[in-house]
Amino acid sequence: MITLLIMKLNKNIIFNYIKHIQIIKPNIIIGNVISLIGGFLLASKGNINLILFFYTLIGVICIISSACIINNIIDHDIDFLMKRTKNRILVKKKYLIKKYFIFSIILFIIGFFILYFKVNNISLFISILGFLIYVFLYSLYTKRKYIYSIFLGSLSGATPPIIGYCSVSNKFDNLSKILIIIFIIWQIPHFYSIAIFRSNDYKLAKIPTFPEKYGIFISRNHIIFYIINFIIFFSMLTFLGFTGYKYLIIEFFISLYWLYIAVKEYKNNKNIKYWAKKLFIYSIIVITFFSILISLDYIS
Repeated sequence: MITLLIMKLNKNIIFNYIKHIQIIKPNIIIGNVISLIGGFLLASKGNINLILFFYTLIGVICIISSACIINNIIDHDIDFLMKRTKNRILVKKKYLIKKYFIFSIILFIIGFFILYFKVNNISLFISILGFLIYVFLYSLYTKRKYIYSIFLGSLSGATPPIIGYCSVSNKFDNLSKILIIIFIIWQIPHFYSIAIFRSNDYKLAKIPTFPEKYGIFISRNHIIFYIINFIIFFSMLTFLGFTGYKYLIIEFFISLYWLYIAVKEYKNNKNIKYWAKKLFIYSIIVITFFSILISLDYIS
């Protein structure tokens, strides 16, 4: 009896801990960390400064975590409407909003000073820019009003690999520009896929999306357009002498299957939400391999 009680208490503690951890959106943190590492290692070209890597990683995690907490605070009034977010801690415990807001400010300050004193000003500037775009322009102002808010979210989401790259290079050069374009372009089909398979949630929360306004067929065509452009722009890294042909060949065939899902499987699939979810999952595979490959097959 005592053993069962202890097990139950432990489960409750773990469950509550997980709910608190979710406030910083661990999945977003992990995805951004992978892309940041890719940019960092691409710029390092095998000469890795572990101390700089540690400070860059911790600084960026603090600022992204701060932005995610504030996003949760902003969205707490609509989260209860959506199946995916109705169990978020701020939906159940609104009295924690003030404490989490203070915590987010502390995290931002820590991240700010780490990047300022231990990394460089350009990485700090890009981090703050990404934070401001995500919190104010995307979450607070455009998300509930405009279907094209996704472009602002994509711009913010494209900053981690640039921060990783600039933390080493200490400059915003042509490679930085290509990287930011690649990550922006990748995010459009990624988020359109989410908007399709989670369409019910977005309708309930009254969040406008491109697929809802223009339909699945037009959205599919846009997805295809952006995937093709993703292939074109990631290929430029090799053709301009930044990465090798192993990277190009592997990433090309991985992305080609992403395009195949968008074109062929759409025609053969009666369950559009299943198709969109598959497209979404595979988009994560595509960008993960991209980040790994630029880390390994760089041109010295």
